[in-house]
Amino acid sequence: MRVLGIETSCDETGVAIYDSEQGLLGDALYSQVKMHARYGGVIPELASRDHIRKTLPMLRQLMEDSGSPASSINGIAYTAGPGLIGALLVGASIGRSLAMAWNVPAIGVHHMEGHLLAPMLEANPPSFPFVALLVSGGHTQLVAVTGVGEYRLLGESLDDAAGEAFDKVAKMLGLAYPGGPRVAALATQGTPGRFVFPRPMINRPGLEFSFSGLKTAVRNTLIELGKQAELTEQDKADVALAFEEAVVQTLVIKCRRALQHSGLKTLIIAGGVSANKRLRASLQEMVDTQRSQLFYAQPKFCTDNGAMIAYAGCQRLMAGQHEGLAIFARPRWPLESLSSLRQSAAPSST
Repeated sequence: MRVLGIETSCDETGVAIYDSEQGLLGDALYSQVKMHARYGGVIPELASRDHIRKTLPMLRQLMEDSGSPASSINGIAYTAGPGLIGALLVGASIGRSLAMAWNVPAIGVHHMEGHLLAPMLEANPPSFPFVALLVSGGHTQLVAVTGVGEYRLLGESLDDAAGEAFDKVAKMLGLAYPGGPRVAALATQGTPGRFVFPRPMINRPGLEFSFSGLKTAVRNTLIELGKQAELTEQDKADVALAFEEAVVQTLVIKCRRALQHSGLKTLIIAGGVSANKRLRASLQEMVDTQRSQLFYAQPKFCTDNGAMIAYAGCQRLMAGQHEGLAIFARPRWPLESLSSLRQSAAPSST
């Protein structure tokens, strides 16, 4: 089955074509970072308008480059949520319209399911069951996964997501948008041990996260440093390193606990923050001591992209799931509410 995927949940326009027998045939991504950088963050209306301008031209080019005419497409997958409702509606409207024009089924894909399944695009994919750490700008969750659509939430952030905390600390440090990668880059110049920030909730039972207190600790440290003298670039680098270490160690401790509590031996990490090099290295050290395995997608498939949507949509379409004629988009959508592929669902709204 050959599926065209469309991702327009936030500030990146992603398109891809995935074939169930041949794998990923092609993908393209356009980032709106430069446009939003002048405002210090994403402006939803501007994001929606840019998706309108970019999606169809990108689809035409992708189909030409991959040798996939409309007659070869067997289904359409589009991100239906969660995300910015205006941006979601662009991809949903285009996807649903193409499906009607080409007389093929369409499916609305959960954005985080796309991230969760992104490691399946790799040459050495993980096998079910596994524990998944979904860590991005909007989500920090630990999920036990026994199959596609079979998700049990183990724990999540009670306040800021880890990626959101990175972005907010970046603003405190005067770094440009997008802040997360800039904090990580600055941290490479930091002095280890100069500052030590709290590792939130690691001494409590359970698998929940909280990063608001850590964010406050960073702010208070910067205020105190500013009282003594003007902040130097080395001060900022040292704070960035201490912050990143605190987030990474917190995530590692919770992942180890999730593996132990679940009895599973495979961990996957997905979402934008999963591209963080310090996080990957620290988790690899942890799973080695636990005699477990770690899987993740290549960096370009960690951030929002069309390939993960095409893959996830393909799995559900092959199982007989698809949408009706209505355009399906949800700004909020619990991951655990999704249906399993083992459930008969034709037609279905997942």
